[in-house]
Amino acid sequence: MSDPTVVLVHGMGCNAASWTPTLRELALRGHRALAVDLPGHGFDARLPRGYLGPQDPAALATEPSGMRDIGTADDVAAVVEVLRRAREHGPTVLVGTSRGGLTLNAVGNAAPELVDRLVYVSAHCPVAAGLEEYDAGPEMADSLLGTLFALAVADPATVGAIRMNWRTADPELLDRAQAALLADGTRDELLAYLHLQDPDESLRIDEKLVRADAATWGTIPRTYVRLAQDRAMPPALQDRYIAEADALTPDNPFDVHTLDTTHLGAQVHPGPLADLLDRLLTP
Repeated sequence: MSDPTVVLVHGMGCNAASWTPTLRELALRGHRALAVDLPGHGFDARLPRGYLGPQDPAALATEPSGMRDIGTADDVAAVVEVLRRAREHGPTVLVGTSRGGLTLNAVGNAAPELVDRLVYVSAHCPVAAGLEEYDAGPEMADSLLGTLFALAVADPATVGAIRMNWRTADPELLDRAQAALLADGTRDELLAYLHLQDPDESLRIDEKLVRADAATWGTIPRTYVRLAQDRAMPPALQDRYIAEADALTPDNPFDVHTLDTTHLGAQVHPGPLADLLDRLLTP
């Protein structure tokens, strides 16, 4: 049997570029891998004109987003097409981080026959509740994610998307982002990461599509990579996802591993994650 193809799914406001260091490390370990741009992201993005050059705050606050008509079903269709093509060459392993876990759930529900393993890297995996309930739960009490709301530059109802100004030069906001996302990295690493990302993210999450289904998603072998220093999605929430998924399919529990890094640290410093994936991919 051919070696697996690793397909990597990005998180909120990100694109395939966020996985570039991981792709390099996987390639140097001899693995075939690719990162997808979900619809409206990366080279498919329509960047708000007020985001470019000297920024125009008024335009940023009002310009309609290219993400306003894109939702979960579009993400699923895009990833399924990639998996269909990749599967012509052998098994596939689908890896997602953060919000990318929603896509993993939805794809696992829709096309379990196309995925040989799901790998969640501190990623959402809703099983027994809606996203708002998870966000409001005690597991998120220590999260610093809420401190990043100050980076929002538009009313989502006005522009039809979540719009963040990752190009900010405000030192206080950057300090908040550093603490929440990359406390184990440098300011230069944080800036390099943020400046590659997309300002707009879809509001359209289909809760029915992203909640794990035991009959489909639950048949796929799965791995959860806990990030012990994650201050955006704390280990308590990661552990809740693992426990609820294992209760849903006790005969097919998560294979759990822990990396001592932050929400973005696993991608910015990809050696430990690449080592773990290498072990999963090597018979």
